[in-house]
Amino acid sequence: MTTPRPLAAVPTPPPRRTRWTDAELMREEFPPVKWAVPGLLAEGVNLLAGAPKLGKSWLSLGLGAAIANGDLALNAIEVERGPVLYCALEDTGRRLQRRRRQQISAGGRPAPLLTLETACASMTAGGDATLVEWLEENPAARLVIIDTFEKMRGAVAPGASAYSGDYAAGARFKELADHYGVPFLLIHHVRKQGADDWQNLVSGTAGLTGAMDATLVLERGRGQADGVLHVTGRDVEETDYAMTFDAHAGAWTKLDGPATDHLVADTRADILRLLREHGTLKPARIAEALDANPGTIRQTCKRMADAGQLHKSPGGEYSAPGHTTGDTPAPSRLSPLSLPPADQHEQE
Repeated sequence: MTTPRPLAAVPTPPPRRTRWTDAELMREEFPPVKWAVPGLLAEGVNLLAGAPKLGKSWLSLGLGAAIANGDLALNAIEVERGPVLYCALEDTGRRLQRRRRQQISAGGRPAPLLTLETACASMTAGGDATLVEWLEENPAARLVIIDTFEKMRGAVAPGASAYSGDYAAGARFKELADHYGVPFLLIHHVRKQGADDWQNLVSGTAGLTGAMDATLVLERGRGQADGVLHVTGRDVEETDYAMTFDAHAGAWTKLDGPATDHLVADTRADILRLLREHGTLKPARIAEALDANPGTIRQTCKRMADAGQLHKSPGGEYSAPGHTTGDTPAPSRLSPLSLPPADQHEQE
């Protein structure tokens, strides 16, 4: 296994104070947090995870163009204009051109301050020097996007554990982000299996999310326009943003109001349709069939039962009104959903 090379040298930063008495700390005046997108992307390293082909690249490209132009990010949030570097390491120039033309033709505009890069070495093979070079040339930089993190994370030190390897990979980006005071956005994937806590959906060990200043997870049902962007971090208030995707414009928009106000109606309709077609099911089976978060489905089923929209059996199974255990599901004109076989050891 190749030993990772040291990070590229960066200019010596001014002395940074790291120790105070309590009284001194209370008197200290720190500069405000630098935001790429207020309330969403702060200085430091931000990890955005989502399922493959979900629209993460459209989201990051749209954010980059909006910040480079000083336009509304997600068609909703005012940002400060400045240079952006977008390392689209899984794309070609042709594909990027097609995406940008699609965004511009649908109402966007060219972004002279957006730099697009399609080839960059890993952080342990010289890629860090490429980032340093761009950051030095753009002292007013507002955001660096790495799409994807896995393409640029670099080699793992010999003998390092999975946790240590993940933490070290995140720390390589954090060193540059902290030194230059520029937010970094690393695009990543989620696990194939679900999780009750959305933070546990991120692929990798806890060492990766532990090295991040903020974690974002984008979720959207296949074939659905609406989704939710979960956000939590050291300088970011934990929240969920309701989102909608316009495939024609190649653009994500943040919707007004709580995410549940936009998503619960669709989720409830999907649950009712599934139960009418397949009978009585437990929340875990419903979540599996709908490819949804088990915790969200469990809470939604409970609320629907409380509202009289579902029936709940003593064994924790749910059924649609008019259906009881043992009934044969009524024929449906809707296309049946694929229901995976039950695990005999399934637990709630």
